[in-house]
Amino acid sequence: MVPQHRLHSRSWWALGLICLVSMFAMGTAALAAETKNSEPDPDPPMRFVVVRSDAAGCEPTCPEWISAEGAISAKSPALLKAALKTLGGRKLPIVINSPGGDVDAAIAMGRMIRKNKLDIAVGRTWFVGCEPGMKNCKENDARGAHYIGSPYVLGSYCASACPMMLAGGTRRLVGPLAYLGVHQITTTIVQMNVQYQVRYRIVKGKKRVISKKVVSRKNTGSYKTYEMSKGVERKLSAYFKEMGVDLSIIETMKSTPASDIQQIDLSDMLTMKLVTSDDAADLLTSASLCRLNLPAPNCREIPENKPAGGLPDVAKAAPLPVKPESAPHDDGMRFVVVRGSNPLCNPDCPEWIAAQGAITPQTPQKLSQLLATLGNRRLPVVISSRGGDLSGALAAGRIIHEKKLDVAVARTDFVGCDPAEWNCLAKDGAYAGLSVDGDGECDSACALMLAGGARRLVGSQARLSLYLMGQKQAVKSYLDEMAISPALFRALQGSSVERQLEPDMMLEVGLTTGRQSVDALTGSSICRSAPKPENCRVVPSSNG
Repeated sequence: MVPQHRLHSRSWWALGLICLVSMFAMGTAALAAETKNSEPDPDPPMRFVVVRSDAAGCEPTCPEWISAEGAISAKSPALLKAALKTLGGRKLPIVINSPGGDVDAAIAMGRMIRKNKLDIAVGRTWFVGCEPGMKNCKENDARGAHYIGSPYVLGSYCASACPMMLAGGTRRLVGPLAYLGVHQITTTIVQMNVQYQVRYRIVKGKKRVISKKVVSRKNTGSYKTYEMSKGVERKLSAYFKEMGVDLSIIETMKSTPASDIQQIDLSDMLTMKLVTSDDAADLLTSASLCRLNLPAPNCREIPENKPAGGLPDVAKAAPLPVKPESAPHDDGMRFVVVRGSNPLCNPDCPEWIAAQGAITPQTPQKLSQLLATLGNRRLPVVISSRGGDLSGALAAGRIIHEKKLDVAVARTDFVGCDPAEWNCLAKDGAYAGLSVDGDGECDSACALMLAGGARRLVGSQARLSLYLMGQKQAVKSYLDEMAISPALFRALQGSSVERQLEPDMMLEVGLTTGRQSVDALTGSSICRSAPKPENCRVVPSSNG
């Protein structure tokens, strides 16, 4: 009989898990481990849905695209593969918005995109009717597409591992209004205590292993490194070479700490060949693509959607305006120019932009449209909002920052009529009103919009509250961009509920630039000061 023995041997394995994460994501993970509670990912995992354009007049032939939004995880490549399989060979562009995530998954999807010769652009999708995540939604069924929407670029971003996925596109677009950033790779080394059961036999005095089986595996600790290893650098270099992207992007990654993020300018993206032109997502999703003699590959005709009478919607005669039974209610933020109605200031009175209502993805576009009507005039923004869409707030804040506009929290009370009324018309280019400090509120996303101001004022009677709504890396980068102290972000990290900020704290972290109220920007006497503020305008008396 040949004797058999069991040998229990222990060996240490180091498993290198490569991922791009922010310092804040790691902090959250550590907290979850200590409390034994798993917190939800602040950025939901990436999902892929096919969207049909809602552009007026495009039916019955409209462009379609794949909307890819969320954090990149190990499951993302399989989800993308499944989405592509449903298309039956159709080549739809991808419109992506992502904070990054798993590097290996991003590279795998980049190769999948290149293999299928797909275009990709950074952008978001505004859905009409059904939205991803809605169960049993049938609102769009009559239109032949489950998801219908419009792409927009303001406030969209592609950060961390996301640019690796972007690199796979045949045409790669970011445009001047989207955000793209990279940083150093974080490598997590996980130490495992692995116990084996080994069976062997003695043959002619020598051990010969018959079988080896893992009987237990225990995590004994982990640590992180924040420098790119040579192996990882070789892997990334090979991938970017394969995609035709200049390797200078790796140097930018290596020079940016994992706790930070480096935005890459559009001109540098072109130099790196990370993008193929300075165009934006509309180059791939515009309804005009389907009016060409040879429509773009992502155009699809649905004969049932042909307008009655054979005319496109845009060609139909518009009905004569009539007084509506009731004015349509729009909770989205509204921007109007207001002139101070205090008679003491006439004929030289202050004017401002009243911004009131919920922040939506359309808010940046509405703000840009109003600013375009003002030419070179710089009017302060008087804002009152309970918050809303985070990306919309960041984009609007960047517009305010770029235009160097002042912002104050206050409510605007209109005199005479409210602009929301169908028959309320502006006089001399502005509505009459008063700014009221006491009822002003600015919550959540609104506070981030405020952060873009040149001067930022929250009076003692106004209220401002804030909490982190996800996309922590994007919020941190934005606050850094606006020169807000990192102490604000650290304070917010420790709170899972909305927190009202006290005047001293707002001033200390730089969220406000002074203790004044909105009156410093809109008070009836400011136009008599020297130098006279830019937002003062003389309107001749109608009797003169």
